[in-house]
Amino acid sequence: MRRTTTRVLLSCAAIGVGGGLVAGASGYLAAAFAAFGPLFYGITVGAHFLPSIVALALLKRPGTAVLAGVIAGLVGAVFAPWWIGRFVGTGLLVGALIELPFLVTRYRRWSPWMFYVSAVFSGIVLAIGVFIGLGAEHYTVWAWAIALPLWVLSPVAFTWIGRLIAARLARAGVAQSVGETP
Repeated sequence: MRRTTTRVLLSCAAIGVGGGLVAGASGYLAAAFAAFGPLFYGITVGAHFLPSIVALALLKRPGTAVLAGVIAGLVGAVFAPWWIGRFVGTGLLVGALIELPFLVTRYRRWSPWMFYVSAVFSGIVLAIGVFIGLGAEHYTVWAWAIALPLWVLSPVAFTWIGRLIAARLARAGVAQSVGETP
C-alpha cells in the first residue's frame, strides 16, 4: 500500500472544510425540516455526501472519502457542537459506505456508475436506519412512501453535484500534483 502524502491529506482537509460548511448549514435546515416537515427531512442527508464524493472523485485514493467526511463532520460540529456525534458519525458512515464498491474492486476501477451505486446503497442503508429509528408504526404508509425515496434520491443528487465539482476542480488543475493511483 502506498503512503499517503501530505498533499493528499491537505486536499482532504480543504475539501472537508468546504463540506463542513455545507454540513453545518444543512444541520440547521434538517432541524427545521424535522420540526415542520419531517417527511422532507431526507432531502438534507445528501449534503453529507458532498465532501466524500468530491474527495474520492478528485483524488482517486483509498480512504479519502472517509477522511474528508470525518473532517467535514468536525467542521460542521463547530456550528452546532451539540450535534458533534451526529456530524462526525454521519461523515464516517457515509465515507465508508461510498468507498465500499471501490474497495470491492481494490480501487482499480473508477467508473462513474460506481459512485451512483454507492449513493443508492448508502441512501437505502440510511433510510432503513431512519425507518427503524423513528418507528414505522408512528407514520402512515403514504408518509413513508414520500419520505423514504427522498433518503435515496438526495444522496444521488448530491453525488452528481460532487462529481461535477470534482471534474471542475480537476479541469482547473487543483489535484494535478496529487496524481492518481494506477
